[in-house]
Amino acid sequence: MGEQIKQLHFTSAQTSEFSRRLRKETDLLREWVVEDYFDDKWYQGGFELECCIVDENLDPAPQNRWLLDKLKRVQVCEELARFDIEFNTNPRCLEKGATSAFHVDISTLWCDAVARARPLGLQLVMIGILPTLTARSLSPRYISEVARYYALNDQLLRHRQGRPMHLDILGNEHLSIEQYDVMLEAAGTSFQIHMQVPPKLAHLYYNASLLASAPMVALGANSPYFLGKDLWDETRIPIFEQSVESGGFAGASRGPVRRCSFGSGFLRQSITECFDENVAHFPPLLPVLSDDPLESLKHLRLHNGTIWRWIRPIIGFDAFGRSHIRIEQRILPSGPTLTDSIANAAFYFGLCHAIVKEGRAEKPEISFSQAKDNFYKSARASFNARCLWLDGKAYEVDRLIAEILIPKAREGLYALKLDGVEIDRWLGIIEQRVAVKQNGSVWQRKYCHKYGVDLRRMLGAYKDHQMTDTPVHLWEV
Repeated sequence: MGEQIKQLHFTSAQTSEFSRRLRKETDLLREWVVEDYFDDKWYQGGFELECCIVDENLDPAPQNRWLLDKLKRVQVCEELARFDIEFNTNPRCLEKGATSAFHVDISTLWCDAVARARPLGLQLVMIGILPTLTARSLSPRYISEVARYYALNDQLLRHRQGRPMHLDILGNEHLSIEQYDVMLEAAGTSFQIHMQVPPKLAHLYYNASLLASAPMVALGANSPYFLGKDLWDETRIPIFEQSVESGGFAGASRGPVRRCSFGSGFLRQSITECFDENVAHFPPLLPVLSDDPLESLKHLRLHNGTIWRWIRPIIGFDAFGRSHIRIEQRILPSGPTLTDSIANAAFYFGLCHAIVKEGRAEKPEISFSQAKDNFYKSARASFNARCLWLDGKAYEVDRLIAEILIPKAREGLYALKLDGVEIDRWLGIIEQRVAVKQNGSVWQRKYCHKYGVDLRRMLGAYKDHQMTDTPVHLWEV
């Protein structure tokens, strides 16, 4: 989806030709996986961090183009809304010193952006949903000046046959609204973790990521409020799923296979099963034809970018044209701090690696529907959720993480050859967060319980804490 496109509308002939090329590229990818035709630099990590731009009153400020002109960094780009931007770190091998280096990398980008925003009267906030966001901000006039976003808006509405997006979320309170564009998607900002893995094992890391999704969303929940309503602990999840709601071909357009979802099942033999499903179930949204050679997989990659599984496989190419496969974990919100984000990533890398190394990702001992149920329970209630784990027992999420998953993550990080000191540092943050049961959502609600539901005041206190980079479990109310 990072590809720049110029078209806003497409003909049926373009769509047919795009689909033909997409099938050929999918066949080629299948051959590549069988032949192991990929870069051998496995176990690398990287991140995408989205954040909100606000003015001096902490209201959304639609000034991303202005700020990007000042930054002049290829690692920073527009997001869907003009009041959002995205930071991208360069990949690093998951080895000794990697996680601490990641923290330095993302901190350097963040601090530079914060410093350059200040003279413009702008501030940056990492938070799952900006509490000062209003319905007025979620307007097409605030779509970033990028052709693919306008095209995406047009195509999604066309595939929905003009039906509005209906957002209906029942949490601590109830919210029900309709929207005639994709700007509801812009309400949420995320921290996306990428892990490059051996292609023949990629389906196992995909399955492991699905299993890890429930504890991950519980640890990182940071989105309790939207349009003044107290909803889920991680309200981004239902917002995104409903804001781009679109199904498959013709008769399946309103069926169970959705463009944004937890997925349709564990993979059995190959990561290519996801790409086969892409072809079989989802019509092209952006059928932009490319003259690049078949081996660039241009159409496959563009199509995959319009299917927003919470765990998504990515086919990438490095600067030398070498291909690789990575797993993109998309469930975490932005914030509360960079330190918290890197701790979450370390836990994720270690836990997934351990699950695969133990052989528990090939045929997980719980069903896909149980893993899916774990995920949505944890998105609703984070530490208060109760989940079924691979030993067949049900646990409160905080106990599951503390007693079983942190030790597993530690084993996985040691297997990746990370340094014991940095493992203790990052997993220690996870341990303490679980011990006090305070993630970003818990802190936001505690603040509002103590001072009343003044979301602007709460956001100001949140931002002050965030700027210190002190982990959220240490934040006082």
